[in-house]
Parts: sequence; C-alpha cells; structure tokens
Amino acid sequence: MEATFYGVRGSCPCSGERYRRYGGNTSCLLVTIEGDQPLILDLGTGLRALGDMLEPGLRADGRPLQATALLTHLHFDHIMGLPFFAPLHDPGAVLNVHGPRQSEGSLKETLLGAVQPPFFPVQMTEFRGEICFMDTDDEDFAVGAAKVRARAVPHPGNTLGYRIEAEGKILAYLPDHQAPLDRSTVTQGVLELCEGADILVHDAQYTDEEFASKAEWGHSTIAYAVRVAAEAGAKRLLLFHHDPSHADRDIDRIVSGARRLPDAKRIDDVSAAREGESIDLGRS
Repeated sequence: MEATFYGVRGSCPCSGERYRRYGGNTSCLLVTIEGDQPLILDLGTGLRALGDMLEPGLRADGRPLQATALLTHLHFDHIMGLPFFAPLHDPGAVLNVHGPRQSEGSLKETLLGAVQPPFFPVQMTEFRGEICFMDTDDEDFAVGAAKVRARAVPHPGNTLGYRIEAEGKILAYLPDHQAPLDRSTVTQGVLELCEGADILVHDAQYTDEEFASKAEWGHSTIAYAVRVAAEAGAKRLLLFHHDPSHADRDIDRIVSGARRLPDAKRIDDVSAAREGESIDLGRS
C-alpha cells in the first residue's frame, strides 16, 4: 500500500513561495493498492493535480477511470477539486463516492447542489463521466482488496474518519477532528480508527495559542494530534490540514516542537505531510 499526497492544506488553498515545500492545495490523497483501482481520500483542490497525473495513463491504455473516493465531509476545502477532476470529463468514467449521510437530503442531492449555478457555471450532471454516491454511516465495508472502516469524528457537520487495511498495513485518515476542550480524552470511534495504525494522518491545524481563540472551530492542536496517536498506539503520525497562516518555516517549527512532546516518545515518528510526497507502507 502506498499513499501519495496531492493536497495537505486546510480551510482554503494558498500559493506563494512561503508554501513551496509543504504545498498549498487542500485535502486529497491517493492510496495505491496492487491490483486495485485508485482509492482517493477527499476531493479538495489537490484532486485537480491527481487527475492530471492519472489522465495520460488512462488515455494511453484507452480506458476511462474506474475509482473510489472516501469523502470525510462536505466543507468546501474537501470538495473544491471535484469539478476540475479531468478524468470525470471522459465518457465511461465512474467515480464511486462514499460520504457521510446528511441530516437533510441525500449525499447526492447535497453535493450536486454545491456544484451548480450560481456557485459554479455547470452542473455535475453535465460531466460525461458518472459519479455514484453512497450515503455512509459508522460501518465497515470493502473497496477492492481493502477493508475500510468509517466512523463519525467530532467536527461541525456530519464528518467521517476512515481506516484502510490492505496488504497487512493500516492507514488511518482523520483530516478534520474537533479536539475536546480538555485536549486529553479521545472518543471510542476515533480510537477504533487509529488503533495500531502504521500511519495516522491527523488534523493538526492549530497551535495551543491559536486554539485558545478557535476552540470551537472544529480542529485539533498539534499536541492533541500527538496525544491521539500515542493513545491509539499508532506507529507514525503525519500532521495534516496545515493552517493557511502556517508557512513552511512555521511548519518546520511545529514539527520540531511536536517531536519534543512527552507523548511523542510513544510514537516511532512524527512528521508533517507534504504535497507530492509518496509513502510506501510496504506489505506484510
């Protein structure tokens, strides 16, 4: 199993020299499992670059895209790449999207409503490819050879985290996670996702100082991300969903500080996710 990061930023995309090393696109990962179709985590602005990467191979093989996406929630930074995903403009393409069941209306109705005039010039129903939506709750299901676990994660709006098990390895993905005010307790659902993960990709948007004024904005501190990883027995933590105000040098300092936290001693490695980085989890 291999994970490649096409977007690691939170809240909104950003550009400029200050973001050159870690990147400015919003949440999007490609999980590659030998013999399986592409498995995509979230549909942020990084999805456009992922589509550009996939398109030449698809055309060379003369076949349209067949892929699955696991969508954590419907905030703009996690869906903005969808209209710009080039493979969906090819006839015969199919993207199966699992996402959280909505309080009002289906996932399909809600997401189609976000990509239409006056918010966007065309509707997704005009794409030549097909998007199949699957309302998802706390459940376990298979995607090809992968076992996927979905659990509710504290965050404004219905939000899921995911655990992917394949080739004897485990990747846990929680890009948006509201830390509790005590920044100590961890919900059972989160532990079920993260337990023993080889890699945990976790929301680490705020410093402790920033959290003091944004405690109900839906995100975790760096220290709480380390706490979750240590409590769950994750082997490696990748800090994710970097705040737009955090430039490369800020993230360098954040990683350095995170590695010095007492809980970090219970984790093999603490790093920050970088756009364009590929991590081979291997197989066992």
